[in-house]
Amino acid sequence: MTTTTVARFDLAPRERQVLEGLADGSTLAAVALNLKIRESTAAGYLKLAKRKLYGVSENAAALAAGYATQAIPRPDMLDPEALDIPCEQRDIIPLIAREMAAAQMATELKRPVGIVRRDGRELLQNLKARNRAHAITRAWQYQILTEDQVIAWLR
Repeated sequence: MTTTTVARFDLAPRERQVLEGLADGSTLAAVALNLKIRESTAAGYLKLAKRKLYGVSENAAALAAGYATQAIPRPDMLDPEALDIPCEQRDIIPLIAREMAAAQMATELKRPVGIVRRDGRELLQNLKARNRAHAITRAWQYQILTEDQVIAWLR
């Protein structure tokens, strides 16, 4: 059996701090305030980090790639048995990590867009996530999103 690995990226300390700040569902403005830098400076660090992490464009994808490549520290794991997420919602998680919009997810899953949007809202509620980026962190913690899944789409 062969294993495939992806390159590990070394982010600059501020790039890492900005991504880590977004992981808990904070806005970029809140992260910048916490780091005592301007929001535009934080946006610049985020843009550089995304470029290094396979050129992703969304915060959720940047976190997924960051966790999979160990460019940022992985969050503490939680007991997956403590969470009851329906399959319809679980199916959305890797698609969020791949930067898909609701319409793209609906096409991929062969479901109506309205249903996918509803499932997405309920997923955030069930994960107790503030936004899509935070949902990735929570999914990683509950082991719903794994390194293997992320590496598969990074290749």
